[in-house]
Amino acid sequence: MPELDKKLMQTPDLNKERMEKLKSLFPDLFTVEGMLNPDELKKIVDPALVKETERFEFKWFGKSEAKRTAFTPSKATLVYDEERSINPEYADGNMIIEGENLETLKCLLSSYREQVKCIFIDPPYNKDKEFIYSDIFRDGISDYLSKIESINTDGDILDTNLETSGRYHSNWLNMMYSRLLLARQLLNDTGVLFITIDDNECYNLKKLCDEIFDANNFLGSVIWNSTKSVTNTALISVSHTFLLIYMKDKDYYVKNRTDFRLPEDGNGFSNPDNDPRGPWKADPFQVGGWRPNQQYEIKNPITGVVYKPNPGASWKNEYEVFKSLLDDNRIVFGVSGEARPQRKRFLTEAEERGKVTKTLWDELDTTTNATVYLKNIFGANVFDNPKPIDLIKKCLLLCAKENDIVLDFFGGSGTTADATIQLCKEDNIKRKFIVVQFPEKITDETETGKIALENGYQKISDITIERNKRVIQKIEKEEAGKQSSLLDIDKKPFKTGFKVYKLAKSNFPRVDFAPDPAKTEKENLALLNNYIAEKEAMFLAMVDEKNIFDEVLLKNGFLLNYSKEKADGFSKNKVFHIKDDFKECLICMEMNIAKETLKELEQYKDKIFICLERALDTTMKWNLKHLLGDKLIAF
Repeated sequence: MPELDKKLMQTPDLNKERMEKLKSLFPDLFTVEGMLNPDELKKIVDPALVKETERFEFKWFGKSEAKRTAFTPSKATLVYDEERSINPEYADGNMIIEGENLETLKCLLSSYREQVKCIFIDPPYNKDKEFIYSDIFRDGISDYLSKIESINTDGDILDTNLETSGRYHSNWLNMMYSRLLLARQLLNDTGVLFITIDDNECYNLKKLCDEIFDANNFLGSVIWNSTKSVTNTALISVSHTFLLIYMKDKDYYVKNRTDFRLPEDGNGFSNPDNDPRGPWKADPFQVGGWRPNQQYEIKNPITGVVYKPNPGASWKNEYEVFKSLLDDNRIVFGVSGEARPQRKRFLTEAEERGKVTKTLWDELDTTTNATVYLKNIFGANVFDNPKPIDLIKKCLLLCAKENDIVLDFFGGSGTTADATIQLCKEDNIKRKFIVVQFPEKITDETETGKIALENGYQKISDITIERNKRVIQKIEKEEAGKQSSLLDIDKKPFKTGFKVYKLAKSNFPRVDFAPDPAKTEKENLALLNNYIAEKEAMFLAMVDEKNIFDEVLLKNGFLLNYSKEKADGFSKNKVFHIKDDFKECLICMEMNIAKETLKELEQYKDKIFICLERALDTTMKWNLKHLLGDKLIAF
């Protein structure tokens, strides 16, 4: 409750609270000025209710369709690719997903909604005829699959966005809008978004993110010195890239400032007076702003000079606090003892608070450094302009802590996965990555493309996966070398891996069922049940059980790093106990649930039970519903 309302003896303003809650959940329904846009609210109920009128807002051709596309359900699933996975037993949630990123984000939504702590993306910058995601998949995953088949055989590509197109910026904005709307759904309440971009679309991207994430949650625009070379043919040689940073809820970080800071590196700390509390650094004892209770004289004990705060400034603390600091040997007067007062800040205190980052990042590697690094991994230059791992590591250090999930849905060469692996190894903090990359066909139109093809890489996603495979293999070799040393023989070696998934059509034929608009919902439900009975039984018997489990659990809110063990006490059916980081259930994918299983489920009636609806006759379904209530999920 606001302080003013308390002092006015007012009861809570429930209308204001409800509006603030609505804005926190759906900031895209509000204008740039923070006012609710009733038309956007009406569009959720029925788009036909809205007649478009002119107002101050960020609009472009295709915006409404892009939003509808973002919130349209997906019929796709993710299929485990065991052959290309690396050390899956140590993956612990690490995934590289080969697929179109919008549909992939939708697939992740049920299980990973509000679970992701950090999103780092390096999207196409919309220049130099870059490929963009044209969202041709409106009729479902079948369009995507047909495209993928073309990519795998004929080398088809998605789209190019030419400046000669009248919808040059609109095409790019539509592509970004739908994906960022879903990205916000995946971020948890303390989540942070980092987006790299150049001047070409920075202005538009800032307005886009202000609308989706709320301008109040904008943290800042970092300038990263991305190239040290100078282009003499240009009027101005561009040497930077922007990094826009948004928070899901900036207020959280305002109240918990140390949660968004870099580790203190100790630079500038020393102990010239052998203080038993250790190294320290002298901070100014003067602050800006005039405060009457922080205006007093301080006398230098060596020179006798009396100091007052500069005009318009104040001492950092009130006089009594200053006196206690002086008595505690925390006030110094410069190196020689003859300067203005300063306050000691000890390294131990700095390490506890962390280090505030600035908006100019010029100490990091450049894209040239990253290219050399990647070339050393592959032995050839197979990818243009990768991001350096220390750029992403710095982002992760700011916000990603123990067991946090890091997402990158413009995976490229896989730098985000590489950076996460390296950082986890360095600081022994477990983080999990999900990297999504479209299986874009590599062409021989560039020298890099030719080299990649010569080295056997047909798709960008091949490079994404292979890079991180080699990174892990290099670490394993280094760890094996350490184990051979007597000094490190007792140290547990660093182990990691990742699972590969592919975006694919659902394992359940029912997704192809089209309801008859001329029939009632009850009639269509009966038709669907018949369709399932005729089509699915034989089909499911031929599908890999692992893929069925993954799809069912993913769409019922379980993370893909679930554990699966055969449950005890079942004599007729194979029932498995499933557990992920947050919840657990029992699941049985057999075509018939035996009567004995009903009795045996009594010992597990506190757990969710998932099964096929066609495995239950009317009596069994009623009995299970009576036993389990809402914990029965039959589909």
